[in-house]
Amino acid sequence: MSIGVLFDLDGTLLDTLEDLKNATNATLRSFGCPERSLEEVRQFVGNGAGVLMKKALPGKPTDPDWQTALDAFHTYYDAHCREKTGPYPGVPEMLAELRKRYPVAIVSNKPDSAVKQLCAYYFPGIFARGEDADCPRKPAPDMLYQAMKAVGADGCIYVGDSDVDIATAKNAGVPCLSVLWGFRDRDFLTASGATHFCADPRDLPKMIKKMETEYGK
Repeated sequence: MSIGVLFDLDGTLLDTLEDLKNATNATLRSFGCPERSLEEVRQFVGNGAGVLMKKALPGKPTDPDWQTALDAFHTYYDAHCREKTGPYPGVPEMLAELRKRYPVAIVSNKPDSAVKQLCAYYFPGIFARGEDADCPRKPAPDMLYQAMKAVGADGCIYVGDSDVDIATAKNAGVPCLSVLWGFRDRDFLTASGATHFCADPRDLPKMIKKMETEYGK
């Protein structure tokens, strides 16, 4: 059985929060809406750009049409998604080590165009896909199934930083490793059902190896 390692993107491999906040606030400003703080945007992310914008809009009769706001967000973000974004310390080295042993892929609820742009720049050669019309977003398991097929894996260990990632792994019937450097803290992840945790990217390869042994039983 070929086991792959699949990763979430935002909050797991890349710290994208500042650019997401800037895109959110540029969109809100363009429609005369109040801006959102970094911590507010941190709580809004995880379920795709559509949910982010629904939560960010003030919920008043003067709000712009949601689709119009979402389109404006996509336009801004696609043009500015690498201004403040970068890999968490230790992530590139961790991925290089894992790729010696496992098929690796990235799946994200971020729009597919932004996922492909960011991953081609920061993680070239790794299969990556985001939210698109042909695949339901997480926590539906479809992205994981498509990624496993693309990299030739029969199963996977899924690595993420959120409750959405925990639910996605559960829906796909695969183990989940929750990272503690991302957008959610340990208490929140535990309450969401997390059972395996990693606090440092340097420790992740050995934890994956241990989970692979457990997975095979």
